[in-house]
Amino acid sequence: MVSLSTKPLTLEEFLQQPETQPASEFIEGEIIQKPMPQGKHSRIQLKLGSFINEALEPPRVAMALPELCCTFAGRAIVPDISVITWDRIPVDEDGTIQNLIPFCPDWVIEVLSPDQNQTKLIKKVLSCLAHGCQMGWIVDPEEKMVLTYPAQQQPTLHEDPQDMIQTPAFAQGIQLTVETLFGWMQVNQ
Repeated sequence: MVSLSTKPLTLEEFLQQPETQPASEFIEGEIIQKPMPQGKHSRIQLKLGSFINEALEPPRVAMALPELCCTFAGRAIVPDISVITWDRIPVDEDGTIQNLIPFCPDWVIEVLSPDQNQTKLIKKVLSCLAHGCQMGWIVDPEEKMVLTYPAQQQPTLHEDPQDMIQTPAFAQGIQLTVETLFGWMQVNQ
């Protein structure tokens, strides 16, 4: 992550800035641009978000949204995947989802990029858990492992191919193994 800010900004000032590609986040008074997603990262983000939505959106349990800016506790974060329970999705008068999400997602998923600092991702997940998030995941495509961070519990490492990856209580219907998750990186299947 590269720091872009030269002078301290408020969250409100940050939110008035033009969007960047890749996305920028506002954490502890600093603007930090996320790394450019690469192949493995993009593939896992796409397939995992679709997988979650196929399971949770039709019964109106939750919705997974990629690269969604969420603001809370004086920060603006853009998780790789934000999952919001159905009853918390903010909507406009016409029933469409609002652009501004003024709270922490219920489940935050980060896919580690090769040049990304894992400690900063852990801090982001822990901050989300401190502000109402039910679970955080850090997915490492290179090591083929997933660290799950359930709220108020110890993190769990999932690296055995047959491990069923832990999900938050509202998503208990999701059955996903480490092997299936990282199998999505294969293009010859």
